[in-house]
Amino acid sequence: MLYRESGSSWWPLLWGPAFAVCGYLVELITGPASAALWTIVGLVLTLCAVVWVNLRVKTGSIELTAEDARFGREKLPVAMIEAFTDVGAPTGAKVLGGGWSVPKGTTAVPLRLVDGTVVLAWARDPEALLAGLRRVVRR
Repeated sequence: MLYRESGSSWWPLLWGPAFAVCGYLVELITGPASAALWTIVGLVLTLCAVVWVNLRVKTGSIELTAEDARFGREKLPVAMIEAFTDVGAPTGAKVLGGGWSVPKGTTAVPLRLVDGTVVLAWARDPEALLAGLRRVVRR
């Protein structure tokens, strides 16, 4: 593994239980409290967070190995990359991973492929991604 970014951390799973505990405590202070109801609320919110985080991890993760570069759910063989320096990003260039634009909080890294097309890779730390690409792209 030459470079890796996770699309999300798993700490948002704590939001549901924290909200449920706060709600239960507020109910205790103001009147009768239902522990069963707040347990169900906490579980439902945690389940929603699991789905959300899992999708973020699948669609926002980056992995660069000696053979492949994976951006979200899209894999690009490293052998297809011709250049990654001094490559301009034309308007309408395809964004790797299937989005309309690079994900929020990331920087676009234009890549020229061997067929001459330019695609947009992306990373939170573009310098680290470029350093990884320097190790595997031999052109």
